[in-house]
Amino acid sequence: MKGQILSLCVVMLLVAPQVLAAVDFSQQPSAQDQTTFDQILAPVMKIYNLVKYFASALAGIALLIAGVTYMVSGSDPKKRDGAKSMAMYVVIGLLVIWAAPMIVSLIG
Repeated sequence: MKGQILSLCVVMLLVAPQVLAAVDFSQQPSAQDQTTFDQILAPVMKIYNLVKYFASALAGIALLIAGVTYMVSGSDPKKRDGAKSMAMYVVIGLLVIWAAPMIVSLIG
């Protein structure tokens, strides 16, 4: 299985330069192409927003659990460190989810 995946990756790397060389990146999209793209992107953004808000609600619950775990950990440093790392990963995840559209717009 690993060999098949590796060979597929090698083939993709060999084909990619020819495909990219055939594309004219200086050409601007037409108004019809832009309209079609906007129509395709609208439901994708609705799904993204749904996932973003659902993940934010779950992150709030996870932060609540991390806070309670930290408070009841007492003198157990392992529980305390676990709660701290859980809270840190939740905050990093929220930053990634909420900053993704800005990062994509900066790249594109």
